[in-house]
Amino acid sequence: MIDWAMYLLLGAAMGTLGGIFGIGGGLIAIPALVLMFGMDQQLAQGTTLVMVVPNVMLALWRYHQRTRILLRHAAPLAAAGFVFAWIGSIIAVGLDPDAMRIGFAVFMMLLSAYSYLQMYLPKPQPSKELRHPWPWLMVLGSGSGILGGFFGLGASVLATPVLSTVFGTTQVVAQGLSLALAVPSTGVTLLTYALHDHVQWHLGLPMALGGLLSVSWGVKLAHTLPEKSLRTWFCLFLLVCAALMITKA
Repeated sequence: MIDWAMYLLLGAAMGTLGGIFGIGGGLIAIPALVLMFGMDQQLAQGTTLVMVVPNVMLALWRYHQRTRILLRHAAPLAAAGFVFAWIGSIIAVGLDPDAMRIGFAVFMMLLSAYSYLQMYLPKPQPSKELRHPWPWLMVLGSGSGILGGFFGLGASVLATPVLSTVFGTTQVVAQGLSLALAVPSTGVTLLTYALHDHVQWHLGLPMALGGLLSVSWGVKLAHTLPEKSLRTWFCLFLLVCAALMITKA
C-alpha cells in the first residue's frame, strides 16, 4: 500500500510537470524511471506508456468537446502514425538497452536545442487551414509515429511544433491533430511493449492515476508563468536528464 501511494505521488508529480511544460508526462517519466528505479530503457518506456495512453485519450476527449477536429486531416495522420509506431516499437524492443538509453539521451539534447531555438526563429502567420496538402500529413504521421514507437513517447512531441511551423496551423489546431495522431500510435506501442514483457503494471497504473489527477493543475500553473522562462527551464531540464542518462553506469 505504501509503494502504491508512492507511485501515485510520482505520477502526480510527472503529470504536473508535464502540464507545466506542455509535453505530457512521458518525456519526464522515462528518465525518472531509469535514474531513480534503475530500469533498463525499454522497461522504463513501456511502463511510462501505461501513464501516457490514458492521458492522451482524456486530452483528446476534452479537446473534442471544445474544438472540432477535422477528419480529413486527422485520418491520414493517425493511420500513418499507427503503422509506423508499430514498426518503431518492434525495432525498439529488440535493441540493446544501453544503446537505447544513449539514443534517448541524444534525442533529449536535440529536442532541447530545437525547443530553445523556437523562441527566436520567425513564426509564420497561423491559420486554421494547412499550408501543405494532406499527403504530407502522412509523411509527418510516419515520422512522428516511428519516433514515438521507438522511444515510447506520444507522437505529439514532434507533430505539434511541425504542424504549427511547417504547416502553419494555429497552436490549437496543432495540438488537436497531434492528439488524434497520438492515441492510436501510443496504444499500439504499449501493446507491443507489453507483449515483450517491457511493462511493470503495478507501477504504471498508479502513476497513470496520479497523472490524470494532476495534469490539469499543471496546465493552469503554466499559464501563470512567462513563456520564455518556462521554455528555458524545460530545455535545461532535458539537458540535465540527458547528461545523467549518458553517464549512468
